Amino acid sequence: MTARYSTVAMILACLYAAGLATAFRAQDSRPAADLVLLHGKIITVDAKDSIAEAVAIRQNKIVAVGADGEIAPLIGKGTQVIDLGGRTATPGLIDSHCHFADGGETELYDVNLSDAARIDDVVRKVRERAATLKPGEWLLGSGWDEGKLAELRYVHASDLDAATPNNPVWLTHTTGHYGVANSYALKLAHVKAGTPNPPEGTIDRDAQGQPTGVLKETAMALVTKLIPPTTPEQMRNGALHMIEGFHREGMTAVKDPSISALEWDAYKQLLDEGKLGVRVFVLWYGGKTLASGHQIIRRLGGLPIPPHSLGDGKLLSGGVKLYMDGSGGGRTAWVYEDWHKNSTDTDTGNRGYPAIDPKIYRRMVHMFHQAGLHVGTHAVGDRAIDWVVDTYAQVLRDTPTKGLRHSIIHSNIPTDHALETMAALQRQYDAGYPEPQAPFMWWIGDTYAGTFGPERAARLNPFRTYLAKGIVWGGGSDFNVTPYPARYGIWASIARETLKGVYGAHPFGTAESVDVHTALRSYTIWAAHQLFLEDKIGSLEAGKMADIAVWDRDLYSVPASAIKEMKCEMTIFDGRVVYRAAGTGVTVQQR
Repeated sequence: MTARYSTVAMILACLYAAGLATAFRAQDSRPAADLVLLHGKIITVDAKDSIAEAVAIRQNKIVAVGADGEIAPLIGKGTQVIDLGGRTATPGLIDSHCHFADGGETELYDVNLSDAARIDDVVRKVRERAATLKPGEWLLGSGWDEGKLAELRYVHASDLDAATPNNPVWLTHTTGHYGVANSYALKLAHVKAGTPNPPEGTIDRDAQGQPTGVLKETAMALVTKLIPPTTPEQMRNGALHMIEGFHREGMTAVKDPSISALEWDAYKQLLDEGKLGVRVFVLWYGGKTLASGHQIIRRLGGLPIPPHSLGDGKLLSGGVKLYMDGSGGGRTAWVYEDWHKNSTDTDTGNRGYPAIDPKIYRRMVHMFHQAGLHVGTHAVGDRAIDWVVDTYAQVLRDTPTKGLRHSIIHSNIPTDHALETMAALQRQYDAGYPEPQAPFMWWIGDTYAGTFGPERAARLNPFRTYLAKGIVWGGGSDFNVTPYPARYGIWASIARETLKGVYGAHPFGTAESVDVHTALRSYTIWAAHQLFLEDKIGSLEAGKMADIAVWDRDLYSVPASAIKEMKCEMTIFDGRVVYRAAGTGVTVQQR
């Protein structure tokens, strides 16, 4: 069909719908809708995965979903009519693990090293930023990853020193669990050959025992404690930056883990100003001691407990985050067998370590559980995951409170025991939910393939096994570990491909791949469950909040590779259009 006749057909369809609306409006006693979407493929993600053509919205809620002819009678005077022109709409996508405001602040103010392909690229970017700074000012960067560098090695202080003789430098690795300082910063921090590793931390050293500049886990604080703190204005700007970015990607809700009062205050301020354009569920950092746990319980005592919220589902003080171990990329996560280097070489004697005294962790979870708080625990390694699920099982046996939805954040390589325990916890207590990040297999997949080794790599993100055992999970990005667009996570759940193919395109295999229907659920209704919002969002059904994304292609029919590249053409949040792509063919008319 030519463009001319296609346009004519669309106009006739609009006139036909308008005629239907006029004809039926007088016979329909229901109040007119404020907003109607027509002529689309509406992927509802309801229990039957139903497909519809149209949606009607009144105020901020969906009032009807169905065929065009069923929805057209709800068009009245003042109704805004959106003609999708055959495009696909889904529920607004949800990220169940994203460092939202903090990640936005980093993206705004740090040197972005995520596209560095060689160490020279890192040095060049650092040198360019150093030229803009006064002597003594801190230079901060983030996003480098040895798995993306041609040299396949860490960035070292010796790489940075000539470019930054007059400024202390700290460059955070993309995982956030290690980074590199230049010699100026190491001197300020008094890190030298004789400096011992701090508890739950590692100072990387060369063959002569000299610090390389790379600091892992708690060792990072030797340097980072010297960096001027983020200001409230910077955090607010970070949140606003991310809200805009989420809207461009059809994303409308997020679970932000490990926050402090700085992030909470930014969200609350934006909520009060009517500018919090996504739904934010936060986990407060619980610390590593019983004393820090008691402090958090007191801090949360004056805030609503989920599913109760501030702003009608816009801001939720969700619970507490704890860390059981560290990083798969940094080989600090707690595992049963030695970590690997370069996929097949063994990092002899290194099985990672707990990030917290395991017995103290167990007592803290018991304390939070008794207080009725949701707990999310970072656990990457198989040994860490076992400890976490066994802890949840123990506290739930002692106090069988259902519905707290305790989660295993990342849950990279669960054992068979962990899988069985998760399934049992979900059935019995509505708890034990993995919150994995499919984009790990892509964005940091080359690093992961090198450190996990072939046997463990095959067990990474066992989505098909989850499905077979009836285990529900919430998909996420862990931004800024990986890019936040949820389309990447949906694609990666299917493709399981690495970015560079250093150890082959599919070092994790495809046996644990799932189809697009399952992948979409993990970034919609299942993720909503982990935000305690499944009754409000996550599917397009009457009575739910109108959070909707409109796409340039039908993700249910295109090849998986096309999902990765799909573009959002419109985002509706809380019943209001908050984003419309330039040049989109989606039309909007006011009746």
